[in-house]
Amino acid sequence: MTGTLVLAGTPIGDISDAPPRLAAELTGADVIAAEDTRRLRRLTQALGVTPRGRVVSYFEGNESARTPELVEELAGGARVLLVTDAGMPSVSDPGYRLVAAAVEREIRVTAVPGPSAVLTALALSGLPVDRFCFEGFLPRKAGERLGRLREVADERRTLVYFEAPHRLDDTLAAMAEVFGAERRAAVCRELTKTYEEVRRGPLAELAAWAAEGVRGEITVVVEGAPEKGSEEVDAAELVRRVRVREEAGERRKEAIAAVAVAAGVPKRQVFDAVVAAKTAGTPGPPER
Repeated sequence: MTGTLVLAGTPIGDISDAPPRLAAELTGADVIAAEDTRRLRRLTQALGVTPRGRVVSYFEGNESARTPELVEELAGGARVLLVTDAGMPSVSDPGYRLVAAAVEREIRVTAVPGPSAVLTALALSGLPVDRFCFEGFLPRKAGERLGRLREVADERRTLVYFEAPHRLDDTLAAMAEVFGAERRAAVCRELTKTYEEVRRGPLAELAAWAAEGVRGEITVVVEGAPEKGSEEVDAAELVRRVRVREEAGERRKEAIAAVAVAAGVPKRQVFDAVVAAKTAGTPGPPER
């Protein structure tokens, strides 16, 4: 008989959110694979449990090498519990390789469901949650980040991202550039913790706020693209939006592209509106 791989969700902040089954699994597992063994020790102490099984580290740096070892333990009948620092293993955390390898060997995989930063942020965002996409972490390099964002510029489902606090301002600025400055979003910080904060507003506004410095664990929720033709925006409004972005320092070409995405209209339509306004001698940008 083969063993069982158990993926266990752990609290994303408040320890009292730990699912009741977690304590039992921590006590009964033959092997506990932990992303950080020191954090596991703090977790077991907080829950008042003492693991009887062997504890091993399982993190990004040793995931490839340790997966075969754990699969052999499972094949020999062991109950292996996988826990990461917060939330559900394999969701932007170690675990996918082990699950895939266990499935390949026809080893049973089950889960102890627990807190999720993705679902918590969605619920708190105030944005549509009936359909959504989880995009994980964006690339660190600016060019690659913009490229990834452009891939989903027309995605109508709500988008969810994880981000490091020191990159948040650059990420929000890139989102404003690609999705449009007025696209709605929510930055969820330190969820379930003492200093929990949910900041909602247009992407450009959130980017300006983040430029002042933000700390903590970050989840960003972004409104999906509007349905093409669902929002009637007249030419004067398109021109106004372009001028606002130009005033903020954007080049006209980029401003036109961003406004077109946000309004759900072709870039040519925005370009023609700007040219027509210039030809007609429309007054300069209004006061903001």
